[in-house]
Amino acid sequence: MAEAFIVEAVRTQVGKRGGSLSTEHPVDVAAHVLGALMRRSGVDPAVVDDVILGATDMVGPQAGDIARLSWLAAGLPESVPGVTIDRQCGSSQQSVHFAAQAVMSGAQDVVVAGGVQLMSVVPMNLAWSAGADLIHRDPFATSKGWQRRYGDQEISQFRAAELIAAKWDISRLEMERFALASHQRATQATDRGWFEREIEAFGGGSRDECPRRDTSLERMAALAPLTEGGQVTAALSSQISDAAAAVLICSERAVHELNLRPRARIHAMSVRGDDPVFMLTAPIPATFDVLRRGGLGIDDIDLFEINEAFAPVVLAWQRELGAPSGRINVNGGAIALGHPIGASGARILVSLLHELERRQARYGLQSMCEGGGQANATIIERL
Repeated sequence: MAEAFIVEAVRTQVGKRGGSLSTEHPVDVAAHVLGALMRRSGVDPAVVDDVILGATDMVGPQAGDIARLSWLAAGLPESVPGVTIDRQCGSSQQSVHFAAQAVMSGAQDVVVAGGVQLMSVVPMNLAWSAGADLIHRDPFATSKGWQRRYGDQEISQFRAAELIAAKWDISRLEMERFALASHQRATQATDRGWFEREIEAFGGGSRDECPRRDTSLERMAALAPLTEGGQVTAALSSQISDAAAAVLICSERAVHELNLRPRARIHAMSVRGDDPVFMLTAPIPATFDVLRRGGLGIDDIDLFEINEAFAPVVLAWQRELGAPSGRINVNGGAIALGHPIGASGARILVSLLHELERRQARYGLQSMCEGGGQANATIIERL
């Protein structure tokens, strides 16, 4: 089968809610990272076959096919099309899969993939009413088909996190220790400059803004649970944030004809579904599947990035897969770095690639839970 190569990868800083990106337009943030991607790669933007960006809550300033609008706002060629996709939190990871599949099929040679989400600008789970006011809207609660299958039980990520903690017998203290380690790792990586190469700063910020230097187990223990009688607190949850990220995927033919030096290749891809009530468990079957497809085992993977939507998601995944803690989210995850949902998959890939290069390691695997009980999983090989 034809190969899909990662030629370049870049992201903005992850801005905290109300932070450096909160007053920017999502189109401009995405445009900034698209322009940076093309400059860094040295590829003529006119040869790009398509731009695929992930985003969720595509309303207001994130509506109107933000992939196409951002490319144009960056001053890039009108001849290049763009499409925006929504696989919830995995949207931009799915955009990478679609780009790789297009290249591997021979249909295209140069594809930009990525994502953008400004959660400060467009809050989660909102829709525009007829009066142009933002309103909360449950996307499926009034579906008769849904109710026939799943009843009227609460379907939420918060309940799902509690269900996972209970099923895998994960204590609050274990989750708090995991969350504290995420902040400590992210702070260390920031202080040592390990993220600097991958960030193209925008909007007055230059560093990731979410890691909490002053957090502690004592502070976490004082927080009330998000649901009555539960264990999961805000400290054990991913942070609302803003960012954009982009990756340039090229075919072998493009690599040779354009005299490019690929940094990695897409080794294997998977997307799987699981129980939508538990919602956040699909990284488990997706990881097993992508390892099978890639002909690899857990011990072959040098670095894992499992999105920290909630602490129990990663801890349950680790219980099932047996991956060593020292290889999981080594520079912190979404609990510390934030989770700009439509951009997170590409942001994680950008960081994973750079860390593989810093360590001169070979294989990296990433997976993330997604709304509806889904998960993408990707293995890349550093070249």
